[in-house]
Amino acid sequence: MKKLTKTFSIAATALFLTGSVAYADTAAALKELNPDGDGTIDMKEAMAGAKAVFEKINPDNDGTLDAAELKGRLDEAGLKAANPDGDGTLDWDEYKALVERKFKAANPDEDGTIDLKELESPAGQELLKLIHS
Repeated sequence: MKKLTKTFSIAATALFLTGSVAYADTAAALKELNPDGDGTIDMKEAMAGAKAVFEKINPDNDGTLDAAELKGRLDEAGLKAANPDGDGTLDWDEYKALVERKFKAANPDEDGTIDLKELESPAGQELLKLIHS
């Protein structure tokens, strides 16, 4: 019984610490994406982050992102859904439209801003992949 209690305690501590780390990372990302310091990300701030990510993950500067460049940010199904012309890449307009959709999904109260709680949600984490490097 002692061994089981100790194992549970270690697992609970690890879960707590993992949760804290994720919270700290999301909070830091929010701070970086929020130059006006109001504690939220609006669409303009999200788009500024998206543009920086788009440029960073496009090292060949061809103006499009392919599956390899989007790896870890968007899976194959997501790329296909975000690619209406079906060319297998996202140009800036397609990427921007994707960010707008993800922003709306992460903003269930429809107040036009993403706060920390919304950013920590699954939809917020999907948005974060596209707007923060």
